[in-house]
Amino acid sequence: MHAGPVLIGYDGSAAAEHALREAAELLRGRQALVVVVWKEGLAFELVELPTTSVGLPLAPIDIRTALRVDRSLYEAACRGAERAAALARELGLDAEPLVVAEAPEIGVDETLIGLARERDAQVVTVGAHAHGPILGSVSRSVVRNAPCPALVVRET
Repeated sequence: MHAGPVLIGYDGSAAAEHALREAAELLRGRQALVVVVWKEGLAFELVELPTTSVGLPLAPIDIRTALRVDRSLYEAACRGAERAAALARELGLDAEPLVVAEAPEIGVDETLIGLARERDAQVVTVGAHAHGPILGSVSRSVVRNAPCPALVVRET
């Protein structure tokens, strides 16, 4: 049996909130980490975006603007993690927020799976967006590769 916390992947979507609520119902009283993955440096990709190739006028974004945007994205991730952890606590989990900085090319699924290994997670919980009977790429990868049980909660 895994001795670590319950990991709840959270992206602010309705599916993620539904998954958080279901996890709290099933796993009440357990220690939990509400994880928001922040794509560090994503704003810097806009600096190099070839806007003229898509028919838009050239509107370069300077480094200072990219730094401000990147900082704003990080702060939004922190606020989202704090709000979600507060909700998880209201619902009976002993929850803490965790914002993980990750490079844009690293998948959220890889981050959650790696964190589950590092923390010896009891379970990884993610929300699945409505794609009919087919799971999305993140939830599918978590189910296949997590080192612990995975709880995938469909969006209602």
